[in-house]
Amino acid sequence: METIILKEELLPDMHDISEYFIFQQDSVPAHHAKETVDLLSTETPAFIPPTVWPPSSPILNPVDYKVWLVLQEQVYKVKVRLTQVRLGLGEL
Repeated sequence: METIILKEELLPDMHDISEYFIFQQDSVPAHHAKETVDLLSTETPAFIPPTVWPPSSPILNPVDYKVWLVLQEQVYKVKVRLTQVRLGLGEL
């Protein structure tokens, strides 16, 4: 499924935008699949293979890190006391 989406949707759009681009993915297991890596190795002008991917990098994934930062700020904005949690659970 992933390779179909890549081959039929994403890669043609990327080629329309530019003849040269660097393709790097994160460490999601599907991105390590042999079929996916083989496809990207042959169909992209520059593909960074999984063997040289950094394990986690806020520089390479700024949107992910920003989203999680904003969510964390919202979650911890209001302090909740343990007694409030117990009362709330008791009402269920």
